[in-house]
Amino acid sequence: MADPRAPMPPLRVLLSEGGSTSAREAITVLGLAGHHVEICDPSPRCLGRFSRFVAKYHRCPGLGRDPAGYLRFIEGLLAQEEFDVLLPIHEQGLLFAKVAPRLQGLTALALPSFEAYRTAISKAGFSRLLDELQLPQPSTRLVTSAEQVRAEARAPCVIKTAIGTASRGVWLVRDADQLEDALRELAAIDGFADEVLLQEFIEGAIEHAQAVFAHGELLAMHAARRIAEGAGGGAAIKQSVRRDGVWADLARIGRALEWHGALSVDYILPSDDASPRYIDCNPRLVEPMGAKLAGLDLLELLLKVSLGQHPPAAAESQAGMRTHLAMQALLGCARDGGSRGDLFRECGDLLRRRGRYAESREELTPVRSDWLSAVPLTLTAALLLLAPSLAGPLAAKGWGDHLLDAGAVRRIDGEEIG
Repeated sequence: MADPRAPMPPLRVLLSEGGSTSAREAITVLGLAGHHVEICDPSPRCLGRFSRFVAKYHRCPGLGRDPAGYLRFIEGLLAQEEFDVLLPIHEQGLLFAKVAPRLQGLTALALPSFEAYRTAISKAGFSRLLDELQLPQPSTRLVTSAEQVRAEARAPCVIKTAIGTASRGVWLVRDADQLEDALRELAAIDGFADEVLLQEFIEGAIEHAQAVFAHGELLAMHAARRIAEGAGGGAAIKQSVRRDGVWADLARIGRALEWHGALSVDYILPSDDASPRYIDCNPRLVEPMGAKLAGLDLLELLLKVSLGQHPPAAAESQAGMRTHLAMQALLGCARDGGSRGDLFRECGDLLRRRGRYAESREELTPVRSDWLSAVPLTLTAALLLLAPSLAGPLAAKGWGDHLLDAGAVRRIDGEEIG
């Protein structure tokens, strides 16, 4: 049996998609470690294609539109080519968990049970789990109609669909007009086909923790505070932190779910005390390059767990490491009303590592180690300088067919996957 403490030999790794920021950062971490990386994605211009570390791109059906077709494609690819590990880098893991025995005969992968994954991916399911474990969250009600929302909403509040990824399906409501806007958008996406969360709004710092588990045991965790927000709700600047209390809470969550693989949570630290309030769960790693730069390679641990190893708990990541995502920073600057002059100054600060980027390291587009990553970064900067109003449409390009939506989840739940 392989020594779980030994460095990983080069592996052939297939990523389940290539369009998300998490996939793009995983490509960098895996490539720098010497692994052979291939990606699947419905878009031939996905972010992951702009990397020298991607050995091959496979155009596949979109998970959001055609889960059964996507699954057939993955199974066919795994049957034709030999991969050591299939890495569900986004919520494709829900589909994989549904048919795990079929996939495990073709390659290695780390996933919990379908029931556990379904609990984690649902905001309503995660809220119920927090209640069961008596872990803190904002005051939350589950509602099923617009009338119930109007009757019970107290601004400021947050409205969330049960299923939503990449910060979609979330509305911050501060007044009656915003409430009606949110309800119209909910109606347009048939949001009340499932439960909707009506949640207390809490002021405070937003942090994120991502972890790797082996059969319910927490092996490693990296936490970071969001210093600046980019477009679409993602972080533009982060700083790593140490959170022993979050470690303990995550350990309880992992044991309750018998989690196997990667799991992440978002939480708010209210300004009046240090107790976290958990607000979201993602059954995957989220932008793992920050952890790597802070000294913790979560992907190496995840690969070992995928291969059936049970490595010892890892040392903590370094607190105080500041990282940034230049594309998100530029999109956030433009979204917040930045002029061309503001964008020029932001570009200058990024290039010269000054201002809020002093002593910060790039996560998403590491041009020095991966020159191809300069292509999407340069194109984004050029388009925003041409028309800052493009920030919204450009950010929305990350919400493609490679992601799950509520309809796809219902099809997977209903076993309409072939």
